[in-house]
Amino acid sequence: QVQLVESGGGLVQPGGSLRLSCAASGSDFTTAAMGWYRQPPGKERELVAGITSSGSADYAYSVKGRFTITRDNAKNTVYLQMDSLKPEDTAVYYCKVDNGLNWWWGRGSQVTVSS
Repeated sequence: QVQLVESGGGLVQPGGSLRLSCAASGSDFTTAAMGWYRQPPGKERELVAGITSSGSADYAYSVKGRFTITRDNAKNTVYLQMDSLKPEDTAVYYCKVDNGLNWWWGRGSQVTVSS
């Protein structure tokens, strides 16, 4: 059974940093694409960043230069380093793993940016 376990969310002041982690288990995700999405209050879920199996990354315009996505294939884990956080980054953050045949979502991790 595939499970995605997220960690690292919380409350941070504007300008601060947080690091999200998403550990996948139940299968080999070495060749899968991984990504982070977020859903701000009252809004649709949106893509934040994605990373291919070879490590090629892409970002939403709103986070480019502030967020960094990485992955550790040996640990089946994807990370999202978030720096220079803004109040508009407040959202529930979800990780997603897609192996081309199936995809799985994490349960979400709350990130709140507020003074």
